[in-house]
Amino acid sequence: MSQLQSPPALGLPETPQDGSFQPQQNMFQVSSHPLALLFLILFKGFALALYLLGNFFTDNFILLFVVCVLTLAVDFWTVKNISGRLLVGLRWWNEVREDGTNEWIFESRDQSVPINASDSRIFWSVLYATPAIWSLLAIVAFFSLRFQWLLIVIIAVLLSSANLIGYQRCDKDQKKRWSQLTGNATSAGFMSGM
Repeated sequence: MSQLQSPPALGLPETPQDGSFQPQQNMFQVSSHPLALLFLILFKGFALALYLLGNFFTDNFILLFVVCVLTLAVDFWTVKNISGRLLVGLRWWNEVREDGTNEWIFESRDQSVPINASDSRIFWSVLYATPAIWSLLAIVAFFSLRFQWLLIVIIAVLLSSANLIGYQRCDKDQKKRWSQLTGNATSAGFMSGM
């Protein structure tokens, strides 16, 4: 005698018998650090929305400029100090020495600690897209002769590009250190086997 199966609920696909069906999850459900991911996107989105839609709410350019620049500064700090460390395990900063030269300092996660592939993909996509979007808006502001708005866009391009360059260098430094560690471990293992 065969077992009776109840019909699937309306609007939901039928679940296979082995239980392998998993519903589609959004990026926050998949993320290891959904709050860091939220703020990565939220501050960038708010600054962009304020720049594009601010004139609908007020004609006061100085107010829009101050709030937009403050939002961009908070975004820069959040990405540099929190989002990058939590989402991809990287952190960077730049120190100016007494002689006036710059020193880039990089931190990276331990190689044994895995990162969430979804977090990493979203972080790097947003990091690369942000300066590109602001650069496009700079071109539009320049050719539409909106030079006071161009100032906001230049600040946004500089801050987002600084984060991009910092994280590119940090990632490159991390890969170099990991390859050196792997090379040292391989040569040590080879020497001990002799």
